[in-house]
Amino acid sequence: MTRLARRALLAVAALAAAALPAAAQPFPSRTLTVIVPFAAGGPTDTVTRLVAEAMGRELGQTIVVENAGGAGGTIGAQRVANAKPDGYTLLLHHIGMATTPTLYRRLAYDPVGGFETIGLVTEVPMTLVAKKDFPANTLAEAVAVIRRDQEKLNYANAGIGAASHLCGLLLMKAVDAPMTTVPFRGTGPAMQELLTGRIDLMCDQTTSTTEQIKSGAIKVFATTTPERAAALPEVPTSTEAGLPEFQVTVWHGLYAPKGTPAEVTGRLSKALQVALADPKLIARFAKLGTAPVAAAMATPEAHRKFWLADIAKWKPIIQGAGQYAD
Repeated sequence: MTRLARRALLAVAALAAAALPAAAQPFPSRTLTVIVPFAAGGPTDTVTRLVAEAMGRELGQTIVVENAGGAGGTIGAQRVANAKPDGYTLLLHHIGMATTPTLYRRLAYDPVGGFETIGLVTEVPMTLVAKKDFPANTLAEAVAVIRRDQEKLNYANAGIGAASHLCGLLLMKAVDAPMTTVPFRGTGPAMQELLTGRIDLMCDQTTSTTEQIKSGAIKVFATTTPERAAALPEVPTSTEAGLPEFQVTVWHGLYAPKGTPAEVTGRLSKALQVALADPKLIARFAKLGTAPVAAAMATPEAHRKFWLADIAKWKPIIQGAGQYAD
């Protein structure tokens, strides 16, 4: 063998050796991105950043959070559905993943078949709140006012498909009294209008309302969960207050694009479970009025089962209200 041939063979061997470690590197080997399909500073964004920080420690990689808001969360969701299914682009979305299939009759992606589930994250209680001078102090009194003055009252939400929108639909169905709905570009602007008194009522997550409730800036009538919220133990549940059919929690889940390998979603699920057991994350969640789900719910299988059941739950409610987004 000539010297030139030996050099060529050595060069090829060196290139092959250099390529092997990269191909054999365990997931993840670089920075991950989690898309939040809403504006920065909102409840889902807050939850995502806490989870990303804790998961990043477990995975040994940085997780970058990017906000891709608009169109009720469908812009960010579409971006992830169309991403490379390698586990490096993820979606953290809320209950809107269960209502999008019914709310939107035309989408550029499959709102169910376009994703792999990784695990549920948390279920956040909702609160029914009102402007400070609303003429009621209990849920029963508020229901009476709504039924009496429904044509005069306005109800704020953060846009079609937002948790506040869904909660409002459920409330109006429960009391059989439609109000004028006023959509905003997020919960922040809606809350500001409630604080000024230009909006009468709204329903939002404890992650957004707890501080305002505790300061006395707004009134609260009930939480929409079977048990009282840990952050607001003095506030009765809707069942305790006499409206048991008015129950909704805002659950959050983590998704990957369809076709992401099972070993990758499994690794992400394990990291999620470790993150949700982190005492630091648990303490920070508690300040927001919520708590991580049990480890058994932070799995791809449990997440998908829960998700599909919630799609079935919301479908008749949305169809009955006749509110769709094209």
